[in-house]
Amino acid sequence: MQAKDYLAQYYGGYDEDGRLLSKHGMVEFITTMKYIKKYLRPGMRVLEIGAGTGRYSHALAREGYTVDAVELIESNIEAFKRNTQPGEKVTIAQGDARQLDMCGEDTYDITLLLGPMYHLFTRGDQERALSEAVRVTKPGGVIFAAYCMGDPSIVAFGFIKGNIMELMREGMLDEETFKPHSDPWNIFQLYRTEDIDSLRETLPVERLHFIAADGFTQHMRETVDAMDDETYELYVKYHLAICERQDMTGWSHHTLEVFRKLREL
Repeated sequence: MQAKDYLAQYYGGYDEDGRLLSKHGMVEFITTMKYIKKYLRPGMRVLEIGAGTGRYSHALAREGYTVDAVELIESNIEAFKRNTQPGEKVTIAQGDARQLDMCGEDTYDITLLLGPMYHLFTRGDQERALSEAVRVTKPGGVIFAAYCMGDPSIVAFGFIKGNIMELMREGMLDEETFKPHSDPWNIFQLYRTEDIDSLRETLPVERLHFIAADGFTQHMRETVDAMDDETYELYVKYHLAICERQDMTGWSHHTLEVFRKLREL
């Protein structure tokens, strides 16, 4: 199968909306939205690349922003359309993050790349997706790129769930450094902070933030989901207070890098 087929099979049977609506999943959503809104201004035009079923696109459109969305997987596009409410200024088109032919250069004030970097397995594909996100963004505009981090997955899936020997036998971890390696059938590409730094350094951008999007939440998801509303509100406040501490980012399952396209290229 091709990479797209593995993704279609995975997302066809996975409730991504349900994950983001759980208490533990909402931490990532709340954090990401906080930073998006930090840079949003009335009248801005937003592009979401790899929009999935539209959790972020719809949230922004319902606040009055004009949003264009691009998504690769047909089932996600169908769900995106079902989730669209009357009056939303939102469009959805099928497309590949690595080649956004439908999007003009220097078009968007805010560009969201919140899913594609999870599923690109070669350095060339990762660079193309990031370069396309930068290309379609206006000079001075802001790009948000999300990543899955490797070490939290090694601890959670490898050691806690007892799969570490299988991961080693399948060659998914370097025997000395434990650096992860993924293929399309593994669904998710896993990064370390140095990988993300290296990718950004190829781009005409300046970093604004590097954020632990869910921090330690995924390691204690049952505890978070069981919190009463008052405790959960306090937990989210705590998380937002520490999410830019760089000693926290490596243990977050999801990270968010925010960078600005340079005005003079």
